[in-house]
Amino acid sequence: MRQLNYRPAPQPLRLFRPSSHQPRFTHGQIFTSYLCSFVGIAVLAYLTVYTGYPLIAAPFGATAVLVFAVPDSPLAQPRNVIGGCVIGALVCVACVNLFGPAPWVMALAVATAIQLMQLTHTLHPPGGAVALVGVMSHASWDFVFTPVLTGAVVLVVCTVAFSRWIPGRPYPKHWL
Repeated sequence: MRQLNYRPAPQPLRLFRPSSHQPRFTHGQIFTSYLCSFVGIAVLAYLTVYTGYPLIAAPFGATAVLVFAVPDSPLAQPRNVIGGCVIGALVCVACVNLFGPAPWVMALAVATAIQLMQLTHTLHPPGGAVALVGVMSHASWDFVFTPVLTGAVVLVVCTVAFSRWIPGRPYPKHWL
């Protein structure tokens, strides 16, 4: 007769268990990130409504995560936020003008934006999203200034303003 070996069932995956690989945030930091990101994105949204100029784009949601939740990150510094977003916008508009909005152009724009951000030391992950969104929306040269440049500057200004009011949260660590 064959004997079966039984092992105890594995414990259910605990998704919200603290991990040494993930950053830890205090309740104060979580609330501050919530409040600052709410206000920063609201400012862009209301400016868009009241001015009639498109000053908000989907990649700014990711920018808000970086500047308001992890403002110490090198990827969240003003040079990276503004430079990375503008490079993504310039690349996508150039690619659309040269090659059209074909699917391979989406890949070309993102890869080129990443390469240029690395070469210029302005790496900002939402800059890759700017390049992708720009090709998907057949962006023209206006896209570089509104929403991209203006929106990136507004988010940086909001982050700097909040850092002046919140103790222990200096931003930026460096401008250039």
